[in-house]
Amino acid sequence: MKEHVVVLTGAGISAESGLSTFRDADGLWERYAIEDVATPEAFARNPELVLDFYNQRRRQLKDVEPNAAHRALAQLERTHRVTIITQNVDDLHERAGSTNVIHLHGELTRVRSSGHPHLVYERGYEDIYLGDMCELGTQLRPHIVWFGEAVPMIEQAAEIVPLADHLLVVGTSLQVYPAAGLVELVDVGVPVTVIDPGEVQTLSHARVIRESAGTGVPRWVEALIAG
Repeated sequence: MKEHVVVLTGAGISAESGLSTFRDADGLWERYAIEDVATPEAFARNPELVLDFYNQRRRQLKDVEPNAAHRALAQLERTHRVTIITQNVDDLHERAGSTNVIHLHGELTRVRSSGHPHLVYERGYEDIYLGDMCELGTQLRPHIVWFGEAVPMIEQAAEIVPLADHLLVVGTSLQVYPAAGLVELVDVGVPVTVIDPGEVQTLSHARVIRESAGTGVPRWVEALIAG
């Protein structure tokens, strides 16, 4: 049976592809207030602004490519069972070839009904406009978990982490809950590796590799495959 590698990824892995992040000094929150573009209240108050914000994110995503870290994790599926649990809303893992990706915070390339959340549609990289409705007549919104909303996939993720033979954490500060709490669910004795060039909050027994995702992940994957 193949060893199971569970990978928790955050904004750092996508930043190397050129995607704007939210929390860095030059990130999106420097230009947009959370309460204006990333809450249910913001969408109720000014849906056009919120839709435009995510339309911009979608257009940007269309123009970037997966980087070496994304590709290395996809390559790992040849020899290992791999589950990626990502805090990112982009599709770069999938475009690199990864086949088992759990999106904790939603997906930019999908939309859903604002009145009937179970109605979810593929949108690709196309804009969403005010007046775009689901078949039941309510406005479409980004398929994104906004601040103040529940994280539907967290329970599935929490069931997977204890099954890991290896836990790899890439490009996340481990400061955003509930996602940050996932690392605490790993089974005793399971190797935990964190790849991030910055300061991270992590388990005391984790191995920390202070490299960028694009450098550190391919090296880690190569070593794991080599045994």
